[in-house]
Amino acid sequence: MSLVVYLAAFVFGMTSVLLFRRPRRAMRNPLTQSTCAAIVLGALVFVCAAPATLATVNELTGVPNFGAPMTYGMLSAYSCAVLVLLINWRGGSRERVRRLVLRAIAAYGLLVVAIVVLFSLAEADTERLTDLDTYYANTPFMREMILLYLVGHSAAMLVMCAVCVKWGREVGGLLRTGLRLILLGTLLDVVGFQLAKYTAIVARWTGHDLDFLSTTLAPPMASLAALMCSAGFVLPRLLPSALAQWRGLGDYRRLAPLWSLVRSVSTAPKPPTGWWQLPQARLQWREVSIHDALLALAPYFDHRVRERVRDTALRAGHSPHQARLAAEAAMLADAARRAAAREEPPETTGAYRLHATEVSGTGGLVELAQALHRPSPAPAVPGGAVPPSLAEPEEPHVA
Repeated sequence: MSLVVYLAAFVFGMTSVLLFRRPRRAMRNPLTQSTCAAIVLGALVFVCAAPATLATVNELTGVPNFGAPMTYGMLSAYSCAVLVLLINWRGGSRERVRRLVLRAIAAYGLLVVAIVVLFSLAEADTERLTDLDTYYANTPFMREMILLYLVGHSAAMLVMCAVCVKWGREVGGLLRTGLRLILLGTLLDVVGFQLAKYTAIVARWTGHDLDFLSTTLAPPMASLAALMCSAGFVLPRLLPSALAQWRGLGDYRRLAPLWSLVRSVSTAPKPPTGWWQLPQARLQWREVSIHDALLALAPYFDHRVRERVRDTALRAGHSPHQARLAAEAAMLADAARRAAAREEPPETTGAYRLHATEVSGTGGLVELAQALHRPSPAPAVPGGAVPPSLAEPEEPHVA
C-alpha cells in the first residue's frame, strides 16, 4: 500500500515541477505559486499518509500515532492551499485577494492547532497505521480530531466543486476541460474518500463494522482524485506549450529539404546540439540559419529562371501563389548550384524578396521547402535555360 501511495505522491508532485520549470517567471505569478503550493502539499499528504511513513515517524518521535496529527495537519494545509488557489484563480483587486487569502490561512491555521491540541488530550496509546479513524472513532478527543479534519477538508472540496460548476459555464476551451477534470477529481474525493470515511465512522458509532470503506476503498479513491485534480490544474497551462512544441517539431522536419539545399552557404553560428534542446529552440536556430543563407544566395538569383517557371506554372493552371512558390524554389535551387560551383552571379538587376521573407513565422519557409519537393513546371538547367521537353512548342513553319 505504501508503494502505491508514494507513486501517487510522485506523480502528483511532478506536476508542480512542470509548472515551475521557469522559476523566475513563476515566482512573479501568484496563480502559479498557489497552484504549485497546492500540488506540493497534496503530494506531501500522500507521503505522510503512507503506512511506512507513519511507522517511521512514530518510531522517531516515540509517540504512538504521532503521524496522525501530522497527516491531518498536512491535509488541512492542502485544503487551505486549494482555497487560496481558487481565490487567486478568481482574481480581483489586490486588497480583496489578500484579505481572503489571510482569512483562509487563519481559519485553517486554527484548525491545525485544534487538531494538535485534541490529539494531545486524547489517549491513543495503541499504534494504528491503516485504521486509526475507525479504531478511535469512539475515543474522546480523538473522535473530535478525526471529525474536525474531515469537516475542514470537506468544506474546501465542496467549495471547489461549486466554483468548478460555476466557472465551467462561463469559460471554454482548455480551461473548461481543466475545470471538468478538477470537478471530477473533487467529486471522487468527496464520494470515494470523504463519504467512505464518514460512513465507516458512523457505522462504528452505531456498533457496526464497515472499516473496509475507510481502509480499503478510501485510499485508492483519494489517489485517483488527486491525479485527476493535478491533470486539471496543469492541462490549461501545459497543453498549449506541448502542442506548440509538437508543431515546432513538424516544421523543423518539413524545413529539412530547404536546409539541406542552403546549409553550405549559411554563416550563422552552429546551433548547440543536445537531446535536451526542445523542438522550438531547434526550429528557431534552423530558421535563423536559413534566412542567413537566403541573404547569401540573393546575388545568385536569376530572375529569368523565376519568370520562366512562373509563366509556365500559370499556363498550367496553377494559382498565382503556387506559381510564385514554384518559381522561387526553382530560382533558389539554381542559385545554390551556382554558389556551390563558384560561378559568377548572373547579370540581372533589381532586388527581389522571396515570399518566405515577407511573412512572419516559419510558414513561408515551410511552403518554400515543400515546393522544393514538388516537380517544377519548368525546372531550371545550367545557364538558366528551360529544358527542351518543357519549352514552349514552336509555331509550325509554313512555307
